[in-house]
Amino acid sequence: MLKTRVITALLLVAGLALILFAMPPLAALLTFAAIAALAAWEWGGLMKQDHPARVMYGFVLLLFCWQLTVAAPQLVPVLLGVSVAFWILVVPLWFRFKWTLTGNDFFGYLLGALVILPTWAAMVALNAVSTWLMLATMALVWVADISAYFAGRTYGKHGKHKLAPTISPGKTWEGVAGAMVGVLIYGGIVLRFSPLKDTLPLPVPLLVLLLILLTAVSVMGDLFESLLKRQAGIKDSSNLLPGHGGVLDRIDALTSTLPLAALILYFVQR
Repeated sequence: MLKTRVITALLLVAGLALILFAMPPLAALLTFAAIAALAAWEWGGLMKQDHPARVMYGFVLLLFCWQLTVAAPQLVPVLLGVSVAFWILVVPLWFRFKWTLTGNDFFGYLLGALVILPTWAAMVALNAVSTWLMLATMALVWVADISAYFAGRTYGKHGKHKLAPTISPGKTWEGVAGAMVGVLIYGGIVLRFSPLKDTLPLPVPLLVLLLILLTAVSVMGDLFESLLKRQAGIKDSSNLLPGHGGVLDRIDALTSTLPLAALILYFVQR
């Protein structure tokens, strides 16, 4: 299992690097759209839809990506703002009341678009400014995840401070604290030693607050998909990625973090 997981990860990284750095910009746009379509197909599975409905939903999301690109790019900041409001204001209530996707297909499809489309739009927006900026933002999520894992194993191994025991029993508040420390260290290194420091000319205290906020929403994105999978009675969103589950399993924390990062960048560059 570990060998399969590592091989898949290496192939994904190599493929993404090839697309981003060795192919025309159109290849990246098509890749981001494909990720959105596959995530939409998996979202239909969380809603317990049949295969034709899931495929149709993937095509609908592709159509939305195309329309936003060619006909309504001015709506992207609005879409990002709605996404950020959803994650900060609605998702905590979702955790509190344990709402589900079942029982109202229209609502489920609408929510899927609200989760997936802004993620796609954020990837496009961040990559348009700098491919390295997009990758650095994605790496922030990975650093948070790895830091949370090791901090949780080291300091939360006795399980005294569970973060959300009914959603993801393995996550602890010690892990969240570790994630924030890891991201702050990572952010300090990136903003001190990389060319990206000129992209966010903000006061240090504000940058610290933004890094903490990005870490917090990354945890929410992870927990949100965990809750939906638990409610759907499945372990992974699909088996598209051997050893890793599905696309949604790989981008769960990115769905909450990338739109916030892109919205921050939008206001900074105005």
